[in-house]
Amino acid sequence: MKKFCKALAIIAVIAGAVAACYYACKKYFEKKAAEGNTEQNYVSCSCETEDFKQQTVA
Repeated sequence: MKKFCKALAIIAVIAGAVAACYYACKKYFEKKAAEGNTEQNYVSCSCETEDFKQQTVA
């Protein structure tokens, strides 16, 4: 019974460590994605404007 409890404790510790790494990585990547959506990094596309469409048709 003692070995079973010890093995169960080891599995619980490993599962906790994996869960902690998962949530830390998830939070880190969400933060990086939010930083990437700033106006500073925004690139506009002029191909959707009416002026551009008229120039390409003419």
